[in-house]
Amino acid sequence: MNFLKTLFWIAITVVAVVFATNNWHAVTLNLWAGLQADAKLPVLLFVSFLVGFLPTWLWHRARLWQVRRQVEQRPLPVAAEPYAAPAMADPAPAPIPTQMPERAPVPLPGEPLA
Repeated sequence: MNFLKTLFWIAITVVAVVFATNNWHAVTLNLWAGLQADAKLPVLLFVSFLVGFLPTWLWHRARLWQVRRQVEQRPLPVAAEPYAAPAMADPAPAPIPTQMPERAPVPLPGEPLA
């Protein structure tokens, strides 16, 4: 599984490098009040990706840290033996029939079935 994960990231990296080399053009950004900025297209795309990704990733990491802290602060249940199964109540006994059920008579050999 680790091999596939590594192979996936290598493929993504190769695609990103090929894209960056084929699109290394200057792009003019028109900012506020007539201000302009020149940036290379791959750099601009990478920065815009980070602007969208980082806040979500930071929020996720903070939430994960918070949940881990809550789990660590919970008291652990105390067991009598380290690997003992939890105590189970005995199942209720089956009711004892008071009468025998009526049965159909068994035909003797040679008699027709009813």
